[in-house]
Amino acid sequence: MTTQPEQLRDPTEAFALRVIRLFRSPPCKPDAQVLGKQLLRCGTSVAANYRSVCRARSKAEFIARMGIVVEEADEAVLWLELLAESGIVATEKSKELLVEARELTAIFAASQKTSRSAA
Repeated sequence: MTTQPEQLRDPTEAFALRVIRLFRSPPCKPDAQVLGKQLLRCGTSVAANYRSVCRARSKAEFIARMGIVVEEADEAVLWLELLAESGIVATEKSKELLVEARELTAIFAASQKTSRSAA
């Protein structure tokens, strides 16, 4: 049986893989590489830090670690928006990933808020 926090492990890993694939697509220009590496770092960090959330030993640790996941997911939104709005990545290519990043940010922020109010 999967516990509640572990239900998002697979989706966060799938998100990280899609970020990796998108990172491989921008041109090898300095601006594209800088923005792409930022997205690669935070997009994969969502999955890594979420795994850490699943291992939290206390409610306070869960809330703190979830805060990191929220920050990384929100940062991924920023880099995806910048990549699309600057024309480095075609909007069609990043649209679904951007929607997913926003959804993950909302889910994790709500989870953190719920945990805080129950603390």
